Amino acid sequence: MPIKASELILNPDGSIYHLNLKPEHIGNTIIFVGDPDRVEKVTEHFDIIDFETQKREFKTQTGTYKGKRISVISTGVGPDNIDIVMNELDALVNIDFTTRKAKDTLTSLDIIRIGTSGSLQKDIPVDSMLMSTHALDINGMLHSYKVDTIANPDIENAFIKHTNWSENKAKPIVIKGSDVLKKRFDSSIIHRGLTATAGGFYGPQGRILRLEIQDTALNNKLDSFNFNGIKITNLEMETSAIYGLSKLLGHHAISLNAIIANRPYGAFSKDPYKIVDDLIVYALERI
Repeated sequence: MPIKASELILNPDGSIYHLNLKPEHIGNTIIFVGDPDRVEKVTEHFDIIDFETQKREFKTQTGTYKGKRISVISTGVGPDNIDIVMNELDALVNIDFTTRKAKDTLTSLDIIRIGTSGSLQKDIPVDSMLMSTHALDINGMLHSYKVDTIANPDIENAFIKHTNWSENKAKPIVIKGSDVLKKRFDSSIIHRGLTATAGGFYGPQGRILRLEIQDTALNNKLDSFNFNGIKITNLEMETSAIYGLSKLLGHHAISLNAIIANRPYGAFSKDPYKIVDDLIVYALERI
């Protein structure tokens, strides 16, 4: 049965609604950045840019880097935006826009997030790079989908017990990153760890300005969690949604983080743009 117009929304020119893209506009390798201004920081390394568009915070440039066609897309901030980007990207490659039906042969995308993050561990300093081997979803977005097949209940239950997780919050979900991409992007100069993904920047990440938060000890609990050597290394707002939806849709995803803050020491990078640039080069060399 064809997908209804209210569910798969296309613009008058036939492009997907939010991203403003048609299937021919993207490569099979996708780089995610949060900030639209960071798109050019990646594509300035390309040999050529053959397509670009922007709608709202979703900016895309597609081009060639050392003979490989790559698209760079700004997602904006938060798991809700990732829900839009991931579903629309998958539709571009796996749904026939004419028949409005899923294709018989599905395409798997390689998705690499290049983002900024704050470290929760003293031994992961400001101006370092980190690859997320796992993601911890503490924002609840993924519960809109059937996630039993991608969950890791042993780690999840240990985290719930360790933190005395409130029953009023969404149940945490742990998702592994792509083993294929982990091997490609691993090296002796990049840290590895479990990345927690919050649903907001202030209260959901334990920051207090004028509002009281539900758990003032949240960050200390995150810092001290250890499951068979797996520690929560950093906290941000996109990785678990990328990992979860990629797994469910059949894509490969890895999250690379430029560490620009260290929460235990209260430190912030004096030059955050440099470590981001270094991470971009690191990622492109391994794509």
